[in-house]
Amino acid sequence: MSGGLERPDGDEPVAVPASDAADRGLAPVGVVLLVAIATVLAGSVATMAFGATEALSADPTQTAAIGATAEGERVILTHRGGDRLDVDELDIRVAVDGEPLEHQPPVPFFSATGFRPGPTGPFNAASDDDWVAGESAAFTVAGTNDPTIATGRTVEVEVVVDGRPVASAETVAEPG
Repeated sequence: MSGGLERPDGDEPVAVPASDAADRGLAPVGVVLLVAIATVLAGSVATMAFGATEALSADPTQTAAIGATAEGERVILTHRGGDRLDVDELDIRVAVDGEPLEHQPPVPFFSATGFRPGPTGPFNAASDDDWVAGESAAFTVAGTNDPTIATGRTVEVEVVVDGRPVASAETVAEPG
């Protein structure tokens, strides 16, 4: 054997043409593209994961369960469970047979257009701002509001905080 590398089987080394040796050192274009796609996907997943973490750390939406009864033109809402609600942050939306009242109750209040004075519970401006489980709040819709609440009509109430529904209830008006 002359000055070359010896192979274990004792044969002379085979000369590899220079062009083949150069090709073996380069990664095919497909592999480069796969690595690039994997990198972009990993970055996207990381971005979404960090975004989800931020969303989870934000204040969760409040939830509550309310029950409703309507006796004549009087609507009584009972907080049956869930989060404490700050009445100053609430909007109450009332509809009769699917049609929203012309004037919605501006809780808390004492006297408001479309309602008889003196709501009760946390809807009264003179009461505590917290509406907690077990408490009832009531208001009476005036005959000047439209549509009116009459026996047999369906009354739907939605409690909203920061534009997001927190609770809803539906009842059929009974004689008052």
